[in-house]
Amino acid sequence: MSFVWPLALVSLVVAPLLLALYWWLLRRRRRHAVRYSSVALLRSVLPKRARWQRHLPVALLLASLVALGVAAGRPHVERDVPVARTSIILALDVSGSMCATDVKPNRLAVAQEATRAFVEAQPDEVRMGLVIFSGFAELAVPPTIERTELIATIDSVTTGRGTAIGAAMLKGLDAIAEVNPAVQTVGDGSAPTAPRGSTDDYVADIIVLLTDGRNTRGIEPLDAVPHAVERRVRVYTIGFGTTNPSDRACTRAQLGGRVFEGGGPGFGGGAGGGFGGFLVADAPTLMEVAERTGGSFHAAEDADQLREVFAELPREVATQKQDTEITWLLAALGALLAAAAVAASMRWSPYP
Repeated sequence: MSFVWPLALVSLVVAPLLLALYWWLLRRRRRHAVRYSSVALLRSVLPKRARWQRHLPVALLLASLVALGVAAGRPHVERDVPVARTSIILALDVSGSMCATDVKPNRLAVAQEATRAFVEAQPDEVRMGLVIFSGFAELAVPPTIERTELIATIDSVTTGRGTAIGAAMLKGLDAIAEVNPAVQTVGDGSAPTAPRGSTDDYVADIIVLLTDGRNTRGIEPLDAVPHAVERRVRVYTIGFGTTNPSDRACTRAQLGGRVFEGGGPGFGGGAGGGFGGFLVADAPTLMEVAERTGGSFHAAEDADQLREVFAELPREVATQKQDTEITWLLAALGALLAAAAVAASMRWSPYP
């Protein structure tokens, strides 16, 4: 349990002080009781009460003060949120390098199959959305519990030039903001106005980002990380493909009906020399993105490894840590205990 205003807990000293005062008054009353000559007469005029009934109002009042004192500190607790409360945004790389054939028949076809199986394996209550990115990022399917449109979109994606990993992260954050009022939209992508010092607590929603290359367009992934950290959104990254990419071979469907395209390992990778480097997943950056946002990084070099990664993900995201303020609960408990103390005092008061 953590507190927003820990100094307010100083008010808790009131309870033991009142308890000490109550104990002192009881001892003082016992000393005065010996002044009566007839103890039997005194007992006959007092209402019959059990010992616990005499002390119950005070105990309830003290418990009320403790609850209200803790509530004054604005306590927060960390709790597990089940996966059914989670929105999973899939960010899928559809750059031309995804047609590399080092993973048969090519990277994109294998990624589509594994992503489709991951979607079908999730509980019906889980909202899922799809962001596709190449030279720019696009929200193809907003978070929804409907699977038909999502799977159809995954099966029909087409490739483009460039890889905008950072933009895909921001687009995923905006998609989560549509369904979770606790998450603000990124807007124009300007720097966060209230960066958080740590990622000790998270919202239930996550981003799962799959790419086979490095960022070549738009905002850099590490520059997009503060936006995810500020919004307490975890990013799970998957680096796909081997370190020795082969020729590219896109099918007509993957090209969106364009002329069949092929090329060597460095074809279409980006501007400048050493294009082959753009066809290999930027593992160090993906690892840092996952670490700084509270997610995890996974590497997959073939179809079996990618299916295994997607099969393991539900175990990691089955529950999410969420920070919840319980001030209202303790305040309500304190008020209820105070009312019970008054009721008990009126019910068992020795005076008519």
